[in-house]
Amino acid sequence: MSKILALDTSTDACSVALSLNGEIQEDFRIIPRQHTQQLLPMVQEMLANAQLAVTDLDAIAFGRGPGSFAGIRIATGVTQGLAYAADLPVLPVSTLAALALAASDKEQVSSVVAALDARMNEIYVASYQIESGELTTLLDEKVCAPSALSLAEGSYFAVGSGWRYIEDMSSDTQNAISVSEELYYPSAAHMLKLAEQDWAQGKAVAADKALPVYLRDEVAWKKKDQQ
Repeated sequence: MSKILALDTSTDACSVALSLNGEIQEDFRIIPRQHTQQLLPMVQEMLANAQLAVTDLDAIAFGRGPGSFAGIRIATGVTQGLAYAADLPVLPVSTLAALALAASDKEQVSSVVAALDARMNEIYVASYQIESGELTTLLDEKVCAPSALSLAEGSYFAVGSGWRYIEDMSSDTQNAISVSEELYYPSAAHMLKLAEQDWAQGKAVAADKALPVYLRDEVAWKKKDQQ
C-alpha cells in the first residue's frame, strides 16, 4: 500500500495527515496565523510517531488552493522543500474538492457546493456530485461576487466560509441550497483520500510542477495587503 503524506494550510486550519497501511492518521488544528511555525513540527511529529522518514514516503500531497494566499504559499513551499530533498513526486489537491468531500462523508449528501470567503466581497466556489467518494465536477472552480453565483438546476448541500454572503446571492441560488450550520474546513485527511485516487491514476507530478492555484492574481492580493 502507498505511503502518502498530506499538508494543508489554506484556511485558519492547519492539518497534516498520513496514509499508512490503509489507515489515515491526522493532526488537525485551528491555529490562525501560526501555520508557518507549526506546520513543519506537525509533519515531523506525524512521521516520528509512524517511525518513518520523509524518504520512506511514496508521495506528498498538499492543498493547492484556492484559499488564503499566504496559507497556500506555506503548504506549497514546505511540500516542495520536502519533495525535492527526498526526490518524491507531489499530488496537488483542490481545497474546494476536499471541503466538499468532508461534508459528503459526514452529512451523507451527494450534491455539494463548496465556497470559501475570498475577501474583497468575493467567494471561491465549485460544486460536485459525489458518489462513493468519487467526485464529478458540476461547476469548475472560480472566484466571483456572491451575487454572480449561478448553479445548475438541482438541490445542493452548501459548505464553507463563503456562505456568510448568502444574503447577497440570487433567490434562485438561495432556493437551491441547504446551508450547513457547521463550519467545515478543508482538511489534510480528505485531501489524502483524493490524493490516493490521483496516485492510483498516475497523476503525481514533479516537485517543480506542484503549483498553487489562487484563482485571483497576485496583484489583487498585494493591493488588499496594502489597504
